[in-house]
Amino acid sequence: MKKYVAKNLDEALANAAADKGCSIENLTYTILEEKQGLLGFGSKVEIEAYFDGDIAQFIKDYLNTYFEGIDMKVDVECHKEDYYFKVELNAENNAILIGRNGATLQDINNVVKAAASSKFKKRVIVVSDINGYKEEKYQKECSIALRVAKTVQKTKVNASLDPMPNDERKAVHSYLVNMPKIRTVSEGDGKDRHIVIVYDENKH
Repeated sequence: MKKYVAKNLDEALANAAADKGCSIENLTYTILEEKQGLLGFGSKVEIEAYFDGDIAQFIKDYLNTYFEGIDMKVDVECHKEDYYFKVELNAENNAILIGRNGATLQDINNVVKAAASSKFKKRVIVVSDINGYKEEKYQKECSIALRVAKTVQKTKVNASLDPMPNDERKAVHSYLVNMPKIRTVSEGDGKDRHIVIVYDENKH
């Protein structure tokens, strides 16, 4: 992350915002050093600052370096969407990148998420997709969940879905959030984490 030095914090933030082409409100910063001068002379503050565009660029550069390292030509795009960073990948053979049941794509996503979170010292949510594969997967999982939820409504017996990644579970939770008598919870650890569709008599 880039460092900025100025006479005071406001000036350092203004310099960082101007350099990155964003507003000060969109910056995340850490004060590295702050020195108070005598009678206002010799004061100095040094900060480290970044904004969402820096995270998106880091993710893109990280993936480009990775694919170059394995001699694979892949087009990589990344941008911020709401609370997460959307990564779009496209290769001559996308099936290889997706893997069986999306396992390879999920592994790539996990590695990138861990690298970005470590770099920027915060939880960075990443969703990687290839030619709409993830969107189709979300629709499929939500369709299955809806059928199961309707059965739970009728039988009043809770049901568990198959394990799925965090982003797919989130899609299902959101999809069923307003369904009467139905509540969803995640249970299990790691790759066994799954959604349980719960019958809730008090939910309208």
